[in-house]
Amino acid sequence: MNWVHCVSYFFGGAFLANAVPHFVSGMMGRSFQSPFAKPPGQGLSSSTVNVLWGFFNLVVGYLLVCRVGNFDLRSATHIVALGLGVFFIGLISARGFGRFHGGNSPEDT
Repeated sequence: MNWVHCVSYFFGGAFLANAVPHFVSGMMGRSFQSPFAKPPGQGLSSSTVNVLWGFFNLVVGYLLVCRVGNFDLRSATHIVALGLGVFFIGLISARGFGRFHGGNSPEDT
């Protein structure tokens, strides 16, 4: 397997996972942090902006996973690459958004 495919699946997993909080918050009509807020990543963006940003992440994730190489759900290498992307963006998001939503304990800061 081409290593470029693994990198694509890793970032595809990250984009797919990042789509979830933005799209869901937007669908619920809630403001949420986004790169378009002021200051970027800290201020709140409207629910509409979050739906658009979440959908964009979904499309990019789809393109990276389904249109690069031949992603196979039965391939451990493919799943590990995708899963690591989901896992790492999940950790980064938990740390970043936890600062604003009470998700970090005092020991974590």
